[in-house]
Amino acid sequence: MSLPQDLSPLLRPLEDLARRAGVVVMEVYQSDFAVRGKSDSSPVTEADERAEAIILPGLALLTPGIPVVAEESVAAGRIPDIGSGPFWLVDPVDGTKEFVKRNGEFTVNVGLIRDGVPVLGVVLAPARGELWSGTGTTAFKEDAQGRRPIACRPIPASGAVVMTSRSHREPEALAKWMEQFPGASLDFAGSSLKFCLVAEGAADLYPRFGPTSEWDIAAASAVLLAAGGSVTDFDGRPMGYGKTPTFRNPDFIARGKG
Repeated sequence: MSLPQDLSPLLRPLEDLARRAGVVVMEVYQSDFAVRGKSDSSPVTEADERAEAIILPGLALLTPGIPVVAEESVAAGRIPDIGSGPFWLVDPVDGTKEFVKRNGEFTVNVGLIRDGVPVLGVVLAPARGELWSGTGTTAFKEDAQGRRPIACRPIPASGAVVMTSRSHREPEALAKWMEQFPGASLDFAGSSLKFCLVAEGAADLYPRFGPTSEWDIAAASAVLLAAGGSVTDFDGRPMGYGKTPTFRNPDFIARGKG
């Protein structure tokens, strides 16, 4: 299947698919679920597997023939040949540590990559009742107050809000990096929520020190790019996707405008 240049018609169906996955994620979240360890020692639950089992066939119907790289499938050794065309990146439950802690800060992430760039993404936080999506130059947030367009704010000369992870911290590296931003304050969030807070103008920067995989950040990066932000490595190069066979990312900075 060839994809049209305008991907906005895919946005609503993709949101609906993420919500369907979110239903089963919440069913597990509200149960007495078991936690297992994967080969890389990261946690996994039934929610990851059940959500991925909904998302993968849903994407096959929505975009037949477009490869899907999904976290649990990769962990099981099922890695499709992505070739040089578009492909999906799926993290059925991003923030499994937050899921296990039951703090609500986990997300369902589905992102589309074309020419190495995230061009369409949906991030659903089912426990919070919040959804972010974006493609092209338009991004949205949907919650109890309804659906509305969002955009990054210009990074202020003083007093920038810097996001960091609840579960993965590099305090010394972060403190040194923040010295370049006078009066900056630190805020905490789990999973892809940090990107989304920058995308909606509630925060300005999210530096990540330490390993991540492409499926961890693709969907939220698409939302951030659509909202006017950027994601680069620490040398200022735009984050690229399709880094086979590991799909591992370098350290990066997600930024608002400016």
